[in-house]
Amino acid sequence: MKKLAAILLCFTVFKTIQAQYTPAPQNLAARQWFEDARFGLFIHWGPFSIPGSGEWVMNNRNITVKNYTRLMDFFNPIDFDAAAWVDAAKNAGMKYITLITRHHDGFSMWDTKASDFNIMNSPYKKDIVKMIADECHKQGLKIFFYYSLLDWRRNDYSYWTGRTGQGTGRTVHGDWNNYIKFMEQQLTELLTNYGEVAGIWFDGYWDQTEPEGAADRTPRIDWHLDEIYALIHKLQPQCLIGNNHHLSPLPGEDFQMFEQDLPGENKGGLNYQKPSDLPLESCVTMNNSWGFNLTDTSYKTPKQLIDLLVRASGYGANLLLNIGPMPNGKIQPEFLERMAYMGNWLKTYGESIYGTKGGYMRPQTWGCITQKNDTMFVHVLDKKATSIKLENFPFKKIARAYLLKNNAIVQTQLSNGTLTITANPAMDEPDEVIVLVNKK
Repeated sequence: MKKLAAILLCFTVFKTIQAQYTPAPQNLAARQWFEDARFGLFIHWGPFSIPGSGEWVMNNRNITVKNYTRLMDFFNPIDFDAAAWVDAAKNAGMKYITLITRHHDGFSMWDTKASDFNIMNSPYKKDIVKMIADECHKQGLKIFFYYSLLDWRRNDYSYWTGRTGQGTGRTVHGDWNNYIKFMEQQLTELLTNYGEVAGIWFDGYWDQTEPEGAADRTPRIDWHLDEIYALIHKLQPQCLIGNNHHLSPLPGEDFQMFEQDLPGENKGGLNYQKPSDLPLESCVTMNNSWGFNLTDTSYKTPKQLIDLLVRASGYGANLLLNIGPMPNGKIQPEFLERMAYMGNWLKTYGESIYGTKGGYMRPQTWGCITQKNDTMFVHVLDKKATSIKLENFPFKKIARAYLLKNNAIVQTQLSNGTLTITANPAMDEPDEVIVLVNKK
């Protein structure tokens, strides 16, 4: 605790004006790694998993703080196996894991000294965050920590100005500055006790703004983000900061995410912001729920998931694919089967995903393009597309055109800046990947 107090005490010395934020060399290197990684696993799990109705159950059912707190006494995931979880992610071809450390219900999944509502006071009594972080470090995956700015449980959170959590029975207007100090203490714990942390994934900022699409989305409160971001970058300079506020990136942020959508598409109506020059990430569920939902069986097909990964890469973005494990600590087989499928696919086609940049043209109805140096990967996702035309083609000549899966020659014709590709998509594969090599 003395070390923690010292860090917090000297924090004001390290505070920077985030409008003048200059990423450290370690941070820039981390951004490049992040862009190359392309594929990660999102894990939504906690006491909210017990009712089997998603992670918003406290808000959606207007469960009071008193009653919701009882879930802590039921959370005892005796079948949880951190090594198996990380191994499944690694075999899926994922390069990092983003773990819920504290969601909007306020439950902390680690041995925090800032709140009694935590995993150590459950029957399980083991530090989930440490177990997963240690296993990621052991198996060579990066670990990101999701952290909720919003809290449906605490009185010192400015719930009276928020848009959610109004039915949890709170009546006391606590001290907002105390809530900021609470978050700083928890973030300090996460960034000092769990080894190298690749990133902090914030959520809940939107609770204090007008709804998505509103003309003015200025927050109703001061989030003290300049202080919080400076603290993170001081404790671990390489640590990337992202904030799921559905706005253009704010000063001090290192990557930009899009929820349930690909960058710039906004098919779900949550992401009106335009893609920035920062590294990009799309976070998407495998069914329609983030947390465990007993009745949600609308799982995306393997083909749909490959399409998401490929199209995200075509936009130059990562795919953060979510699972909502069961309250006993097991990952349901529907998730594991799809993760294994994607891992097997990446064994053949990973070259066209990892370390690539988005295509010179945006994804099209037929598919998309990824690029790496003088090599272009044309992903034909539409099985009806037998002739692909690439206008304003950047290569002057093609040295070689072939299928990535078996090196079979592909017919192409380059005329007046337009490349025509004769494609023959296999009906039993989700993506026909054609490799085009520039002739210098």
